[in-house]
Amino acid sequence: MPPLNEQQLDQNREERREQIKRAALKVFAKRGIIGTKISMIAREAGISQGLTYRYYHSKDELFIDLVKDAMEETAEAFASLENMSGSPVEKIKDLTKKMLDTSNKHSFMLIQQVQTSDEVPNKAKEIVRQYPIPSFIEQLIPVFKKGQAMGEFCTGDPAKLLMLYFSVLSGLMLLPNKDEEGHQVLDVDILMKLIRE
Repeated sequence: MPPLNEQQLDQNREERREQIKRAALKVFAKRGIIGTKISMIAREAGISQGLTYRYYHSKDELFIDLVKDAMEETAEAFASLENMSGSPVEKIKDLTKKMLDTSNKHSFMLIQQVQTSDEVPNKAKEIVRQYPIPSFIEQLIPVFKKGQAMGEFCTGDPAKLLMLYFSVLSGLMLLPNKDEEGHQVLDVDILMKLIRE
């Protein structure tokens, strides 16, 4: 077998890094930063602990990298909402589904840890402060006001209603969202009733 060229080596490194990050996200979301060890992440990723250290020198470094990714993805999701097709209620519903999706749920749980735990690295807290939650809500206000004008959403202060809605959503993320048979437990339509007429 011929040796791998530099491009293939870079691709293999990037794939391995993503494998480690996926495993770490799952472990950090479940155990928090204090309850997580690099050995647990390596086991979840199906690789050796030594190989994990070739990509990340510490669990703090890995945690910070995951927080950065989570905040960038969250900012993109909220920013793109206004340009999405569909009615205002369809846009908010779509965002809700994305937030509750298992692949995104762990990222939001990680962000919650940063906001509530004193044990996370200061660098992670700095990253989250660069993307304040109220600014995410502010990006949704024009969509929500349009929905109010169309009769899709209840009347009231859009910022307060959206803050309440996403507070409930954040709490729901901490609960299992599938039953033993793998069926979705939470009906997004029921959750949307909080802000609908």
